[in-house]
Amino acid sequence: MIDVPDPAAQEHFDFIVCGGGTAGCVLARRLAEDPRVRVLVLEAGGDDRIEAVRNATTWMRTIGTELDWQFRAQPSDWLDGRSAPLPMGKVLGGGSSVNGLVWARGHRSDFDHWAQQTGDAGWSYAAVLELYKRIESWDGPADAARRGSDGPVYVTLPRDPVPLVSALVEATAAAGIPAVADLNGAAMEGGGACGIPNVTVRGRDERVSMATAYLRPVMGQANLVVRLHASVERVRFDGMRASAVEYTVNGSPRVARAAMEIILCMGAINTPKVLMLSGIGDERRLAEHGIALVQHLPGVGQNFQDHILVAGCVWEYQQPEAPRNNSAEFTFFCKSDPALPAPDLQPVLEECAFGSERVRGDFALPADPSLAWTLAPGLVRPYSRGHIALTGSRPGDPVAVHANFLSDRRDVRALLRAVELCREIGNSPPLRPYVRRELMPGSLPPGRMETWLRQAAGTYFHQSCTARMGRDKLAVVDGSLRVYGVRGLRIADASVMPAITTGNTMAPCVVIGERAADLLRSTHGLGTGQETAP
Repeated sequence: MIDVPDPAAQEHFDFIVCGGGTAGCVLARRLAEDPRVRVLVLEAGGDDRIEAVRNATTWMRTIGTELDWQFRAQPSDWLDGRSAPLPMGKVLGGGSSVNGLVWARGHRSDFDHWAQQTGDAGWSYAAVLELYKRIESWDGPADAARRGSDGPVYVTLPRDPVPLVSALVEATAAAGIPAVADLNGAAMEGGGACGIPNVTVRGRDERVSMATAYLRPVMGQANLVVRLHASVERVRFDGMRASAVEYTVNGSPRVARAAMEIILCMGAINTPKVLMLSGIGDERRLAEHGIALVQHLPGVGQNFQDHILVAGCVWEYQQPEAPRNNSAEFTFFCKSDPALPAPDLQPVLEECAFGSERVRGDFALPADPSLAWTLAPGLVRPYSRGHIALTGSRPGDPVAVHANFLSDRRDVRALLRAVELCREIGNSPPLRPYVRRELMPGSLPPGRMETWLRQAAGTYFHQSCTARMGRDKLAVVDGSLRVYGVRGLRIADASVMPAITTGNTMAPCVVIGERAADLLRSTHGLGTGQETAP
């Protein structure tokens, strides 16, 4: 149930889930399936039952609104002095309520790498594949070995995509990237493919978020409390045990205590922020802000990763088509270098003109974005690494996100190859019926093309890896998602990824939520009829 707390009440729960985003919704649902435990979800955003969330075709309009945390990276010479926006969902369902709805599982090698980093086979591709089969209600080509049909998340292929899509598939296949019926099948075990992405859309335009798939069906349970406009500020400790959460509801301070565990699910920017404000992080950095140390973990806030999306290779339509489904009905995965072990590029169709603030004027993109379409080059295995830093000790003090996009020369080379490939596809014979002219970037000299790339590059909105799993001195959580050095505190969101997955991150975050639930249920004997552990 959604409620408003009584200011005078003493709040006691068994589990507190901090963040009602993609993974948080999954975890809260699974924990609340045992009626013996009380679960509190604290979500800083508001209700997801609004048209801006429901309508899958208009997701780009949520960027910069009250549904977005409106984070921005620090200005960077690597991006020609620009400060890249870092959209992140601030609404029940988190990113799954405002994203582009692409369901991309990640590559086999991603999860085998996670297993190797943690020493936990439960993160391997073979194990994760079984989780995906539990999660999905797949309405697409049958694949009993890889796809599930009875899970809570409806996944399908876009219905009746814009005609441009079939031409893109034909042209990309002709460029040597094979077309497949299911990009989440065997294709994610090999060297790449093209096709229509899996999406979480019902009917023509109804979004399936993790709030609707997981939380809404159980919202009436007495043992589940979902609190909106509730901003988590700090975790309190009794000795080395996480015992309570300080938070505000519409600015009014509250404290809730957890008898069993507290789980941070606030994403790769807010999760490390709350850890540091709570005294968990690099001792020297915390001391600079007068924060008392609870546990020295120098990896908190480090290893920031995001997929880099270039906005973009743009063509004027011969005859404009209104966007359909998720407005991004084509993508492909390929290698920028044949020697790579897995695909590192993922360009995606945007069914409108898509350009950064720096390049729009230079290339005279149309004021009406519906007059053009974009094949946006994307890098999904970046080498560039950034970090998150506090600017003060108060919860209201902003964090500084040093994204460092394109700081590694290897990323520049890969994206220049992606631009070359997108232009080859967009200017090929199958696309001629849909192209009046190429608007951006055109054929530029090498130096000017790199300058354009740095002016156009931004984010795929997939912030991750800032509280990573592992076994070395910079790891923040172990393979069971427990924060090192303290008790009763785990993390379950994209920040725990040791390395970002190949493709959109919503589906891997659902996996993280499901795995976290399995681990917590095992630890506390939930759902077995046994007494729960203190």
